[in-house]
Amino acid sequence: MKLLRYGPPGHEKPGLLDNDGNLRDLSGHVADIAGNVLLPDSLARLKALDSASLPRVEGNPRLGACVGGTGKFICIGLNYSDHAAETGATVPPEPIIFMKATSAITGPNDTIEIPRDSLKTDWEVELGVVIGKAAKYVSERDAMDHVAGYCVINDVSERAFQAERQGQWTKGKSADTFGPTGPWLVTPDEVPHPQSLPLWLEVNGHRYQNGSTSTMVYGVRYLVAYLSQFMSLQPGDIISTGTPPGVGLGQKPPVYLKPGDVVTLGIEGLGQQRQTVVQG
Repeated sequence: MKLLRYGPPGHEKPGLLDNDGNLRDLSGHVADIAGNVLLPDSLARLKALDSASLPRVEGNPRLGACVGGTGKFICIGLNYSDHAAETGATVPPEPIIFMKATSAITGPNDTIEIPRDSLKTDWEVELGVVIGKAAKYVSERDAMDHVAGYCVINDVSERAFQAERQGQWTKGKSADTFGPTGPWLVTPDEVPHPQSLPLWLEVNGHRYQNGSTSTMVYGVRYLVAYLSQFMSLQPGDIISTGTPPGVGLGQKPPVYLKPGDVVTLGIEGLGQQRQTVVQG
């Protein structure tokens, strides 16, 4: 099942994508793709609906982030061995955790705004994991029971803010529009092997990232269990699981985003994003 949210920013409605690629409205059944709607029983009820009987949404409405009400946007750093190598870093002995402000979350095709005084705005295609059932001190064996689904994330990053301005990475990750999320929340029954998903990113038609979740150092199951030892995970929380090589920082010489650039990215089975870059 592919769940989504559509409409103007702040006024998104819940929907799903049917098997024929039509957008169907879910407003008659749920208020949003958020909170308790992400619980396993709620998702099962939505899956049982006859999608052909749901109102068809005409036209080409804006897509919002595929999940609403996100309380925590948790990111994992240097989680691909080949990406760590391109940045000159060593693979960490435990997952590197940092937070991205939830105010950074935008729709998958909304513009990316380069922050004021930014010279090093970069891209990162990542597999997003959305929590569906609260998790606290869960084991790896039970971790996947707490996953509502998966999505595409562009972990947009300002490298100077991140690494040259002291302190933690968060301030280089949290500018408005730095968290395009979606287009869809794809439920686990359609993603049986989250550790074997091809993912890619292009800027102006040039492919910079072309990787696979198979090279993640710490997989989804481990990350959910690991994070739940340090904080409770709640429905709607997002885990962005790291990026493969090919970021702008890793180019020789480095390449960064500028106004007018067009970023396209995707993950097999999870859809694609397209963003135009503007000056903020």
